[in-house]
Amino acid sequence: MSERESRAKGGPGTVSSAGAAGTRGTAAALPQEALEIAAGYAFGGPALDLGALLWDGRCLPDAQVRVPLPMLNRHGLVAGATGTGKTKTLQLIAEQLSAQGVPVFLADIKGDLSGVAAPGQANDKVRSRAAEVHQEWAATGFPAEFYALGGIGHGIPVRATVTSFGPVLLSKVLRLNQTQEQSLGLIFHYADTKGLELVDLKDLRAVVAFLTSDEGKGELRNIGGLSTATAGVILRSLTAFEAQGMADFFGEPEFDTSEFLRTASDGRGVVSVLELAAVQDRPQLFSTFLMWLLADLFHDLPEVGDADKPKLVFFFDEAHLLFDDASKAFLDSIAQTVRLIRSKGVGVFFVTQTPKDVPADVLGQLGNRIQHALRAFTPDDQKALKATVKTFPNSAYDLEELLTGLGTGEAVVTVLSERGAPTPVAATRLRAPESLMGPVEAGALERAVTASALYGRYAQAVDRESAYERLQTSRGAKGPDEMREATAAGERRGRRQEREERGERKEQPSVVEQVVGSGMFKSLARSLGSQIGREITRSVFGTARRRR
Repeated sequence: MSERESRAKGGPGTVSSAGAAGTRGTAAALPQEALEIAAGYAFGGPALDLGALLWDGRCLPDAQVRVPLPMLNRHGLVAGATGTGKTKTLQLIAEQLSAQGVPVFLADIKGDLSGVAAPGQANDKVRSRAAEVHQEWAATGFPAEFYALGGIGHGIPVRATVTSFGPVLLSKVLRLNQTQEQSLGLIFHYADTKGLELVDLKDLRAVVAFLTSDEGKGELRNIGGLSTATAGVILRSLTAFEAQGMADFFGEPEFDTSEFLRTASDGRGVVSVLELAAVQDRPQLFSTFLMWLLADLFHDLPEVGDADKPKLVFFFDEAHLLFDDASKAFLDSIAQTVRLIRSKGVGVFFVTQTPKDVPADVLGQLGNRIQHALRAFTPDDQKALKATVKTFPNSAYDLEELLTGLGTGEAVVTVLSERGAPTPVAATRLRAPESLMGPVEAGALERAVTASALYGRYAQAVDRESAYERLQTSRGAKGPDEMREATAAGERRGRRQEREERGERKEQPSVVEQVVGSGMFKSLARSLGSQIGREITRSVFGTARRRR
């Protein structure tokens, strides 16, 4: 093997004290190949420091790997196998963004990112890493707010109304098929036009039950009606969803996502940490809820074009869950949102295990890449490894070997330069976060939550008059027991009709499919100038613009 081939293997190794000292001269002392890579990261403007270059088994601290601050709204991907350091990479980037005055949103799946608010603890490992990469490490805590979906967990409750969540995202949460999703869209349309506010799940159940009752089944006749069987499926899905404790996520006061855009009194960006550990067993819920947060931000933020720094950087952890079992229309909507939200000043980083977890249309829009180690224990692992290597630009490294040899806290990096061009691929030993690498003590977290200025605004749920109460009044002030019986009756009718329909006309499109595919419906959806048109087309995800 030639000397160049040996260097091209690029495998990172443990750096001895003598080896580290030998690299602490001037940048001119670097090998030619390393100099060429380092030159690609020599930015003149503000940038985040990721770490030091790894080359030929050595850490070269004079060759710093960085990412330009203005390019953080060009989106990114943080990938790697479990235990390779993805969470600490998020923490490192979040800290530096905050220090530069940029607000950050972190989805905390494992419950260990709350430490960003507390100073880190120096130890031999941290000091060694700081010395290796020439980092002036100082224990620092950053301004943070802590949130929890519906108040399940430690944090200020984040809720959405059913109306603003919309039929498309709700269909994904409820695992409805295309026909059922289209029917749910008609139900939302009816509620919109009749002024029936869908605040929580009982409002939606009440409207569905009404539209399948003798009194209400003619309401949708002119636009196709609502199949009793489909209504039954929707009602059963809602009932099962509520039985899992998910009703708390929908209601008021609805969270204003502009709270994520705040800076602290000292000018640092606020780090918003959404705790999701308490709902880990409901992955489709939290991934879809994160998409609602992005869609809501997209609605409200004005166009800013290319700014000096992002308005917000949003980290979307366990991103593969959003794409699992998603329809093509849903994936197209995600791609469109990611593409357009950049011009609103929002950067989105998807965090997952391999790039193949992210659809090509979305992956192609992620300009910044931090790839931690991958495993190649099985044929599927090896296939994923080869696919990952193909997603990188041409490199002096043997990436297939390098990606299986990276240690914890090491990654392969390529970002967009200040000119918007990809930088050379750089194996990097990453810096250590300066905040606490782990969760803060439960009591301290609880005190931080209750002391927040937002706690009084969102902590207490409110149940005002909405669709449920209005329908109850119009139908003779039926009590809760009667309303539940009406819902159950709707479900029973749905099951009967479902059994009947299974045996006949299997190949024919449903009434809803015929209506949605009709010229009349398409014309109606195109009527953006009318209030009805605005409500039906709401946004790429069917989410409604809220009155602030």
